[in-house]
Amino acid sequence: MTALTIRLPDSVHARIKELAARDGVSVNQFIASAAAEKMASVMTLDYLRAEAAQGQRADFLAVLDRTPDAPPLPGDERV
Repeated sequence: MTALTIRLPDSVHARIKELAARDGVSVNQFIASAAAEKMASVMTLDYLRAEAAQGQRADFLAVLDRTPDAPPLPGDERV
């Protein structure tokens, strides 16, 4: 495990302490969790962009052309 020193505005640090206490975790655990969540978010976007880059519009349109022209099923209506 690696130790990391970060500089935070006093107001951010105070709020993190409050939120960590409310969640029943340490400030360290709170920040580690927040960093992991942000990392997962960025990695998900990277993955989706990479997958989208492999797609072909013609393939997408071909799939759409195979869908029947029918009313939506009950519960799928636009509200």
